[in-house]
Amino acid sequence: MNIGVALAIGLLAGAHTATWGMYKDCPYEGFTYQKYLRSIFLSALLGVGWQLVGGFDLSLASSRIVLFGLTYVTERGLVELYKGFLREEDQSKYFIPMQFHVMGRVIHSRATRWSVAAVWTAAVIFIAWMLRTWQQAGPHLSPWLVVLTIGSIGGWLSAFGGAFKDAPIEGFETFKFFRSPTIALMWSAFIAHLSTDYLYISLCGLGFTVATIETYKTFFFPNKPRGKFAGMPV
Repeated sequence: MNIGVALAIGLLAGAHTATWGMYKDCPYEGFTYQKYLRSIFLSALLGVGWQLVGGFDLSLASSRIVLFGLTYVTERGLVELYKGFLREEDQSKYFIPMQFHVMGRVIHSRATRWSVAAVWTAAVIFIAWMLRTWQQAGPHLSPWLVVLTIGSIGGWLSAFGGAFKDAPIEGFETFKFFRSPTIALMWSAFIAHLSTDYLYISLCGLGFTVATIETYKTFFFPNKPRGKFAGMPV
């Protein structure tokens, strides 16, 4: 039963991501089933994968929420890694390049992009390993202390990554920079009531942060094109 529920949670997470993504992009790029279904199929696989790794009791609502957050953040991380460093695509149609760039200058060297991707992936894995090692080796800490110390780690990674990509073109926005860490901290405070695993708290906090921010940007500002299509007709 758990695998079936995990598959359903993965499909739900993927459908949410695919829907806001297509809602914002298809007026400018057109609708394609391949692109729409990409996140849904990937999230379904990731949901099952996380269930096999974590062995969650999915008869509990708390476990289903945690699995949703883990699936969401992993799918977003893998897709952004692919789009930013691995995919070959003409960037001239974008106001903000989606491919890895430095101060707006797209890096066309595949070797350079893949090297940066490897370093970035290693850094994320190292942080995850440190969180797991800290929990296994150290004394039990208050969930609130955990939230304050690690709950917003993912939010800070997102904030610095977003600023590196967007700020050279859009300009630095203080609210935008601190938005992800703040929301991640709040979501982590909620997840800390559902799980005592430091890694899960951090990852889920970021997963629900992405879901919240993208839903907000997509449906609360329908007359404003997303950043990469800024300046284009609504």
